[in-house]
Amino acid sequence: MNNDDRNEGSDVTTRLAYLLIGGGIGALIALLFAPKPGSELRGDIADVTRKGIDKSREAASFVGDKAGEYYGAAREKATDLVGGARDVATQKRGQFSAALEAGKQAYTEEKRRTELSGASEAKPTYPPQGDLS
Repeated sequence: MNNDDRNEGSDVTTRLAYLLIGGGIGALIALLFAPKPGSELRGDIADVTRKGIDKSREAASFVGDKAGEYYGAAREKATDLVGGARDVATQKRGQFSAALEAGKQAYTEEKRRTELSGASEAKPTYPPQGDLS
């Protein structure tokens, strides 16, 4: 894209923005200069404003309800995940404790075997008593 295309694109965008701004100003002026008495015009403006406020309240209520639903679902999911994590942690802790106890027991048995085999090997061997030559 060359500079001329960019300038032309921004020129079109600028013209469109001016057109929309001008249209909005024109609509406002037409409303203000409409052949209605001031009290009727103020009433129309008040009605439009009231309708806008009511629609905003409805939208805010809808968004609030949806946010509450999403919060509840997220909280329930988080509670489930935390509960599941606790269950897994408890299970792993039990497995670790069992493995630790098995290791201690194996160590104790092996130590006892080593001590017993070492005690029999460490006994002094004496020559038979009847032979003093």
